[in-house]
Amino acid sequence: MSKRNKITPFLWFDDNAEQAMDFYLSVFQNSKKLKVNRYGAGAPAPEGSVMIAAFELEGQEFLALNGGPMFQFNEAISFAVNCETQDEIDELWEKLSADGEPGQCGWLKDQFGLSWQIVPSILPVLMSDPDPAVPGRVMQELMQMTKLDIARLQRAAAGE
Repeated sequence: MSKRNKITPFLWFDDNAEQAMDFYLSVFQNSKKLKVNRYGAGAPAPEGSVMIAAFELEGQEFLALNGGPMFQFNEAISFAVNCETQDEIDELWEKLSADGEPGQCGWLKDQFGLSWQIVPSILPVLMSDPDPAVPGRVMQELMQMTKLDIARLQRAAAGE
C-alpha cells in the first residue's frame, strides 16, 4: 500500500468479504487489490479464511472484514458515484444492481446489500440553478426515476 487515506470505509461482511472485493474490482475499471489478511489458528473463524481484504476503487481505499452475521448494511450509509456520461451511469447501474435491488432516484443495493447512488455529475449544477423553478422541475423528474437519465434531467431543467 502506498499513501493511506486519512479516512477509509470499513465494510463488515458475514463471510464473503473476498467475494465482495473481487466483485467491486470487476465493476470499477480504476481498481486494485491491495492486501488480504487471513485468520490464524485459534481465531473466531476458520484458519486460513479471509479476515480483512484491502482494495482500492477509483483512488478510494476500502477495507472489508469477515466478521460474522451480526451486522447488516442498510441505507443509512451509501457510496455516491459521480458519473460524467449516461454510458457510465448505465454500465455501473447494470453491474452493481445485478442480483441486487434497484431503488429510487439513482439508489440501488448491490448483491451484498451495500447501498450505492449512481449520480450524474451534472445533477448538483442543475439543482443549484439560480432560477428556483429549475431545481423544482429537476427534483420532480428525479423522483420518477430509478436509474437516472441525464437527458431527462436536462429536459426537465429546460422546462421541456
